[in-house]
Amino acid sequence: MPIVRSIGRFLAAALIYTAFAVYLYQPHFSGFQTLHLRDIFVVNVSLASLGCFLLSRRWVASFWGSLFAGAIYGFGPFTIGLSAYHPAVNLLTAAVPWLFCPAAFCHKTNFRWAAWPLSAVPFIAIILFFQTADHFRLFALPLQARLYISDLRGLLAPLVMINTAPVFISFYHIPIAPLIIGVAMLIAAQRFSIVLIFLLGTALAFSKPFLDVSPLIWLTVPVLCCSVFIGAGMQGLAAAGTADKIWLLLTATAMALLCVVALLLSTGYSVISGETKIDYTMLFLQTAQMYIAGACLVAFFYFTAYSKLHITALRWLILSAAMAADIFLSARFVFDKVF
Repeated sequence: MPIVRSIGRFLAAALIYTAFAVYLYQPHFSGFQTLHLRDIFVVNVSLASLGCFLLSRRWVASFWGSLFAGAIYGFGPFTIGLSAYHPAVNLLTAAVPWLFCPAAFCHKTNFRWAAWPLSAVPFIAIILFFQTADHFRLFALPLQARLYISDLRGLLAPLVMINTAPVFISFYHIPIAPLIIGVAMLIAAQRFSIVLIFLLGTALAFSKPFLDVSPLIWLTVPVLCCSVFIGAGMQGLAAAGTADKIWLLLTATAMALLCVVALLLSTGYSVISGETKIDYTMLFLQTAQMYIAGACLVAFFYFTAYSKLHITALRWLILSAAMAADIFLSARFVFDKVF
């Protein structure tokens, strides 16, 4: 029965991801030259989400936590932004979480010692991909494209930075709350392996290109790790008790501060005229609204934990609804901007 249940959840996740991918791509189907190219984009983003879903099951017991972890990875600004380049890049992005799965799940076998060697497989695959692409003169990504400190502004205001930055690194708004909780949980549980992999991927993304690999592609690794953190953080928020009050309070405070920063930044932007008009002030105000909604959400969890109310199902319902609304609206906006 557990195997049947796991297969059922896997298929349900695949169906949800595919339906959402079709919803996002459907308004732009006419822009694709062939049906084959259209199908490739839909399949790539669905496989990316499904791979992260499967990988997150190593650390996330909840189906909903894993489902949203996959959605954050496959439909986040970074993965959607890569769609503007060659489709092969999206295929590589989709493959990375699947390539991490052997290392993540080998602890259930007699070959636990192989976890670290297997963790190198995705890194090797990325290098081989670019070496092969260079051999066939396929320039899938700009070689000099890499992460800069200024690009981290996208973590604060993804809807604004999608119009100004070449690198779209963000996890939308509400997911920042479970991201904070998820990082704290995994560090407290001494899951240092995933933290080290996150740091390695981040360092490579900031570095200069080597072995003909675009540093931009290394961002796939930390984005994948953060997506897993978010899934774990959702589980932590839903199950938080009195012992977790301080973390809930800190997270609510952080979300409120992000709201204040977004409001302050909104005063320095105006409407930009061009082919389209972009009201940055309105985008910052919408960003602030999402952050204050996240702060109120975590504050509610704090008061229920403080009152010792065991309403886990209600927490999951509210948290899932908030996450789904944020991803649904933000992904539509980002997708339309990229395409």
